[in-house]
This record gives sequence, C-alpha cells and structure tokens, in this order.
Amino acid sequence: MVRVVIPFHLRTLARVQGEVQLEVEGPVTVRAILDALEARFPMLRGTIRDHVTLDRRPFLRFFACEQDFSNEPSEVLLPEGVATGAEPFLIVGALAGG
Repeated sequence: MVRVVIPFHLRTLARVQGEVQLEVEGPVTVRAILDALEARFPMLRGTIRDHVTLDRRPFLRFFACEQDFSNEPSEVLLPEGVATGAEPFLIVGALAGG
C-alpha cells in the first residue's frame, strides 16, 4: 500500500480528506503511482500531468523521503520507504511570486 499526499485543491476535486492509500502493481515509480491515482480518481486526469505527454504540470513538485523527484524520469524507482508505505509520496503545489 502506497500513501500519497495531494494538494488541498486536488483533494477537494477528488472528494477525499487526508492522504490517499493506493495499491500499486509492479515497481513503485512516479508513473506507477500517478497511473494508480488517476485510475482511482479519474477526475484528477490532466491535473497533475499533461493528458498527451504525461509530463508533470508546472507548479507541481514530487517528493519522497525528503528527496525531490520532480525532474527525475517518471520510471525511476522510488525509495523503499514509499514502496512499503512507511513514508508518503508527496505531490506539492509550488508557489511563484515576485
């Protein structure tokens, strides 16, 4: 069971509170987690990654075990702590300003 924390506005859209728990088949990668998240919550399709390219949307970041995976290939294996459910996978809304 993989634990995923999503930003407040996406929790509202998916109608969930707190973190989401997902069954991820195969190796635990960013792509596998996002595939499972979008399969369970179809209303999130296109909000986290582009429909066609599957690239991460601007102003969203991915973190696991205090490491930034935002610019890593989506097929990179995530740390064991995320795969076992000991640590959550975080999808964080980035802020911009000036």
